[in-house]
Amino acid sequence: MNRGITVNLGNLVLSLSDAIDLASPKLARHQQRTAFIAWEMAKVSKISEDMLEKLFIAALLHDIGALSVEEKVSLYNFEVKAVDLHCVRGKMLLEKIPWLKGAAKIVRFHHREWQAWNKPINNSLTLQSQILFLADYLERLVDRNKYILHQNQKLVNQITSLSETLINPQVVEIFLSIAKREEFWLDLVSPRLYSILLHEGPYKRVGINLQGITLIAELFRNIIDFRSRFTSTHSSGVAACAKLLAEIFGLTEMEIQLMEVAGNLHDLGKLAIPNSILEKPDKLTKEEFDVMRSHTYYTYSVLNTIGNLKQIAEWAAYHHEKLDGSGYPFHCSADELNTGARIMMVADIFTALAEDRPYRAGKSRKEINAIMTKLANKRLLDLKIVELLFENYDEILSYVKHEQNIAREFYEKQFTV
Repeated sequence: MNRGITVNLGNLVLSLSDAIDLASPKLARHQQRTAFIAWEMAKVSKISEDMLEKLFIAALLHDIGALSVEEKVSLYNFEVKAVDLHCVRGKMLLEKIPWLKGAAKIVRFHHREWQAWNKPINNSLTLQSQILFLADYLERLVDRNKYILHQNQKLVNQITSLSETLINPQVVEIFLSIAKREEFWLDLVSPRLYSILLHEGPYKRVGINLQGITLIAELFRNIIDFRSRFTSTHSSGVAACAKLLAEIFGLTEMEIQLMEVAGNLHDLGKLAIPNSILEKPDKLTKEEFDVMRSHTYYTYSVLNTIGNLKQIAEWAAYHHEKLDGSGYPFHCSADELNTGARIMMVADIFTALAEDRPYRAGKSRKEINAIMTKLANKRLLDLKIVELLFENYDEILSYVKHEQNIAREFYEKQFTV
């Protein structure tokens, strides 16, 4: 990968929005379908290009503050009464990225009912939030087991009934102007929706550089880790360890930066794992562990859809592989695991052993050394990288703890009740 790495912003955000909906088959493409509805409405409303782009990103990431699988499913099923919590969290997460602050405000109010607004509909934030309110509400009403053109009129009637109470009448009228087209409904449920949004959507020609990729990776790291206090600093620790190991090993500056991004995203697939498994205080059953083993597959499948990030996808997803081919989920052989993948394997195990878990306290240097050396001697981990870790143990541990403390401070300040 060259120094001038860029990716398409639409490709990046569309793929990562997929990860938000990994939780359950019934949630599949919820963010993208909501974004499609909002995008179609925005075009009819003739809002500015800047407003449309902010709305599109907000729609793609609108449930970013719903941290657990259980919370996402409950929201989707209209079962959560305190809907404001994930809106507040979403705003906190998004506003940490300067160019997402506009989207953050829309996410904050995407569940505010029209009757609760004290600003007119011609206010840009009010209009954008109400469009997203309708889009999200409509998508959750769709029966995925029924042909769309056998239910579209019922959906129109349901939305119309919300006019003047939950949704502004002008926003309902905008929706009605697109709802009369069969094309709209067929696109909404099309398996090609990702492609439609990627090639025709607002960000089809917008590139993002490595600095922007790094910020997005940090955003998703927080979504991944903040689901549980036991994992609230795990990915920040893995990223810090992998970055420093890569630097000590002598990788290029570009590779070191990519290693940090991969570390932040290595557990992206855990967004598909229920908290009942992630936070279980006892040993997992075989059935539960089978579910857990899928997370690296999902990490790879999401990241590999982003152009120019194949190296990051592999480094991130191979962290449970072993040099003898006994790892999962790909059972890679030693010659398929390059230096970056081997560093990530060591960084993940070290960080996991050093931190507290629901079922045990973090282990000492002596205990970690014994475990990791044994794994290296069995040719499961790269002995050279394990030795490099312990030759620089104090420096690496200090840096890991420093980065984890920053993440922990943000988590405890903003995400604990």
